[in-house]
Amino acid sequence: MKTYNSSNFFKHTFCEFQQVDNFEIPEDRNYKSKSESSYFYTDEGVYRKSNHWGRVANCRWKLRATAHYKNQQIVVGFAEWKNFYPINSTDKIFFIDVNFEEKTAKIKPKNKNEKYTLVSFAQAQLKIKQITNLFKDDKWAKHFDFEIENLRFKIITEFIN
Repeated sequence: MKTYNSSNFFKHTFCEFQQVDNFEIPEDRNYKSKSESSYFYTDEGVYRKSNHWGRVANCRWKLRATAHYKNQQIVVGFAEWKNFYPINSTDKIFFIDVNFEEKTAKIKPKNKNEKYTLVSFAQAQLKIKQITNLFKDDKWAKHFDFEIENLRFKIITEFIN
């Protein structure tokens, strides 16, 4: 597995940053992007102050935010270097985490303690799209003689495994 640091974390990576409420990027920040995002590097990871998350240049950086977060709001997030993962077409290091109650599906990097079917980032994106369609539309279910929630659970579980 590739090791990430301040010189390569911004090159085709996936990461989940944790929102940090009490950190101000110092004036002597390490980097400021064209889109006004500021970065401060530590030995443990990187702080990012920004108003945009998700697709960031060639990366996919998510923000695990507090309940008070609103899109386009400037927040600071922190990620440890070990939490950056390559997004390419070959490394199968992601799995799909489905919440059937909230009808959501998210891409997650592999976890040592859990056993999931691992896929590449591109494969995970395609699976998320299909799962989202299964949650949004229920016209397809009329062709089956099952309760839709049970049917969704069975189909999606089979699909991600």
